Amino acid sequence: MNYVSTRNKSKVFKFKDVFLKGLADDGGLFVPEVEFKFNDEQLNSLKGSDYNQLAKEIISPFVDDFINDHDLTKIIEKSYSSFRKNNVIDLIKVEDRFILELFHGPTLAFKDVAMQLLGNFYEYYLEKNNEKINIVVATSGDTGAAAIEAIKGKKNLNIFVLHPHNRISSVQRKIMTTVKDNNVFNIAINGNFDDCQNLVKSMFEDRNFSKSINMSGVNSINWARIIAQSVYYFYSYFLIQDKTKPINFSVPTGNFGDVYAGYLAKKMGLPINKLVVATNQNDILHRAISEGKYVSEKVSETLSPSMDIQIASNFERLIYDLNNKDDKLTSSIMKSIKTDGLYIIDETTLKKINSDFLSASLNENEVLKTISNVYTKNNLILDPHTAIGFAAFEKVKLDGNNIVLATAHPSKFPDAINKAIKMNAELPKELQYVLSEKENYDIIENNLESIKKHITERVK
Repeated sequence: MNYVSTRNKSKVFKFKDVFLKGLADDGGLFVPEVEFKFNDEQLNSLKGSDYNQLAKEIISPFVDDFINDHDLTKIIEKSYSSFRKNNVIDLIKVEDRFILELFHGPTLAFKDVAMQLLGNFYEYYLEKNNEKINIVVATSGDTGAAAIEAIKGKKNLNIFVLHPHNRISSVQRKIMTTVKDNNVFNIAINGNFDDCQNLVKSMFEDRNFSKSINMSGVNSINWARIIAQSVYYFYSYFLIQDKTKPINFSVPTGNFGDVYAGYLAKKMGLPINKLVVATNQNDILHRAISEGKYVSEKVSETLSPSMDIQIASNFERLIYDLNNKDDKLTSSIMKSIKTDGLYIIDETTLKKINSDFLSASLNENEVLKTISNVYTKNNLILDPHTAIGFAAFEKVKLDGNNIVLATAHPSKFPDAINKAIKMNAELPKELQYVLSEKENYDIIENNLESIKKHITERVK
């Protein structure tokens, strides 16, 4: 399979380049040159597979030049051996919908599903090539922890994680900053997540800098994460017994990566009806999908910090698709978003979006009320992001099998849970040690040159 950038289709890449680069040199995102789709017979043959088998069948077409089938099988088994569920995820019925629990990995977030795989891909590559790689990643809370867990202690790899200072939960921070491996570096930026993300993008676009440190990225823009996340859409679809009703997914999302993975699954032949983009009051995606106004506004701090984002990076892949894979037009639109902070979507394009996507947004009171109501009725605690996904189905009325993606364990957000139901959601025993461990991170100003200097001094 060949890949191209959303901003320049003239140059072709292989999976190795896509995986290691993360972001194209022109600032675009990598997408397959030609889309892959299962036919009905192939799709039917996947039914009954366990999670690891299914992952291998779905991921294999995208990585065929990078790894053989035997090694891919071994890496998938290794990646998911640390999950608390035998089949990685769990699907439970709650009221009139299903909840897809994606937080049974080592750092209690859906990011583990893709990140464990990526960490082992890096190790596989470096064992075969005499190179050192420095991973630089921005996090709004969960990506950083999952990336650190996947990369810590691995040879010839360093990881630098930028998080917004005092804008993630204390538990999210401690899971990252109590790691003692000497290839892990935590950086707190005086700013918000968009600032962190812009710094990382700028480092990628500075080709002299990115090449000098052999920089790679594992943010949700990395195509390897998208394909890994598409697997659980397939898996949950096969778990639903009643195929006479349409299947809809509500996806709590800030950067559009997890919901784009669902869109990819649909393009690969999975009969998904609608994907509901569920956001907090930082609602740029909701405004784009419901009104056609992709307009950046000031980010406000909320109880669901992983959604405290205004510029959703993965939305560029959808823009590329919607504009008939026109790389020049996509590049022009992205420049307009960067300079003016807006993209007005025309009516025809908006209809195309709404054939696949609907959206809903919740304010802080609605999030707390949802957590409280679900706990009262079902004795089940939802984290604030999952609560947004749960309530989105009440705002967007859809018949069918409605599946909510549960993206994080509630114990990662103690303040929100305490505020909603006056209780503490306890961390699983194997992670409780982080609460008393010494933290290690550096606080740095929101300045590109300062960050580059800090990283360069620590590259070994």
